[in-house]
Order: sequence, then C-alpha cells, then structure tokens
Amino acid sequence: MGRHCCLLLAKCHKKRVEAARKIQAWWRGNLVRRTLLVAALRAWMIQCWWRTILHRQHQKLQQSLLRIYVIQEESVVKLQSWVRMWQCRQYYCQICDALCVFQPPNRSLVTQNKDTLQVQYGVVSKQPEFHIEILSI
Repeated sequence: MGRHCCLLLAKCHKKRVEAARKIQAWWRGNLVRRTLLVAALRAWMIQCWWRTILHRQHQKLQQSLLRIYVIQEESVVKLQSWVRMWQCRQYYCQICDALCVFQPPNRSLVTQNKDTLQVQYGVVSKQPEFHIEILSI
C-alpha cells in the first residue's frame, strides 16, 4: 500500500500544481488585460485631448479667416460706394454745367424759348429735377 499511496500523493500533488499553474496563468492574464486596458484608456484620453486641441485650433483659424473675409467685404463695399458716389457727383457736375434753368424764389420755374418767356408753377419736390434747354447760336 505504500507504493499506491505514493502514486496517489504524487497524482494529487501534480493536480494541485496544475491547478495552481492555471490559477496563476488566469491571474497573470487578468493583470495583463487590466494593464492593457489602463494603457488603452490612457491612450484614448490623450487622443481625445489632442482632438479637442486640434478642433479648437481649427475653430480659431476659421474665426480669423471669417474676420479677414468680413473686413475685406466691408472694405470692398465701402470702396464701391465711394466710387459710385464720385461717379454720381461727376454726373451731377456735368448736368449742372449743361443746365440752363433759372428758378426764382417763389418756386416757379422760368424757361425761355426763342422770344417768349414761359413760367411754370407747381410744387417742387425735394428730389433734384433737371430741365435742359439746348441753345443754338
């Protein structure tokens, strides 16, 4: 019976060693997975932080480009209005130079055709009206 007992003890010891190895492997696997999970979470947090930084930089760039665009648009509109105003003044001065109209203070319009003097009465609007008479000499 001694030999049989030794074999049983050896078998039992072998099963315990095998069970201990399995438990250790499982525990080491848990530690590795936990370490990998922590590393992956930290990497994910860094990636999220970096994407946030890039997004903010992109928004700042868009804002600055939009400001530049608005300034340029306002400048162009102002320049166009000045050019139109200058053209209107030029046209007005040309009309005034060519105008042969006399308007007395009583708001009547006096024009002269050949030998007769014509007077037109009416309400004068606030908008400028031009009456052009072409004289032949």
